[in-house]
Amino acid sequence: MRRRAVVTLCAGLALLAGCAAPSQERPGDADGRAPAATSAPVRGHRGPDLPPVVDHVPTRDPVVFLTYDDGAERDPRFVALVRERRLPVSLFLTDSVVGPGYAHFARLRSVGASLQNHTLDHPALRGLPYAGQRAEICGQQHKLHSRFGVRPHLFRPPYGTFDTTTLRAAADCGIRAVVLWRASLDGDGELNRRRGGPGLRPGDIVSVPSGDTDSLTLAERTRRLLREIDRGGLRVGRLEDYLDNHLGDHSGDHPERTPGRRAPGN
Repeated sequence: MRRRAVVTLCAGLALLAGCAAPSQERPGDADGRAPAATSAPVRGHRGPDLPPVVDHVPTRDPVVFLTYDDGAERDPRFVALVRERRLPVSLFLTDSVVGPGYAHFARLRSVGASLQNHTLDHPALRGLPYAGQRAEICGQQHKLHSRFGVRPHLFRPPYGTFDTTTLRAAADCGIRAVVLWRASLDGDGELNRRRGGPGLRPGDIVSVPSGDTDSLTLAERTRRLLREIDRGGLRVGRLEDYLDNHLGDHSGDHPERTPGRRAPGN
């Protein structure tokens, strides 16, 4: 009976409870790049406790969600932008990339950013044994808890690649949702949409890869993205709040949730 309920929920929420397919993106490509293959339901998942895989959140609110990967680029102007615009951004951090830069992310968290899990060492997880995948995911959970006192409940697999073992390991590490993306921003600030036509749509999760470029800083790329969001009549929402709502969690016990920071007008 419990399994039947999960299947029903999966059908009702599409990707949210159903689950984007493992990306066919090759290891070595930057996170946030659109993979060659489109998403399709993952077959063969067993058990009711695997986290859903999402690349958007079904909502009628005119919101999109900004997510940032790795933590390679530590632009102080980005901190100022997040504070100035009250942007509820989500940062998926990799320990080996962040290195000594955790103080930068403490500042971002203090102005409203949430910190989420992107593994310890950024490997392509698909095909790795359970023990190795669990070590990567749980290890970063422990690292972020020791640094910030938080236990992330969202996880983004490096390169967007994963398998059922990834979902099992993520669940065992306390992850409630695996987050992919519907659109991404390149180093020149150009928006690339995986599917569904040009432009942004309500509920889209946008990935902004981190890393220095020869053209635009992270703050400049974000400002360009915000102009496109404004032109579309949209605003930036807090991904954690919307996902918790759709996953049926109203407990309010997540340390990374900051009610009321959906930042209208940003």
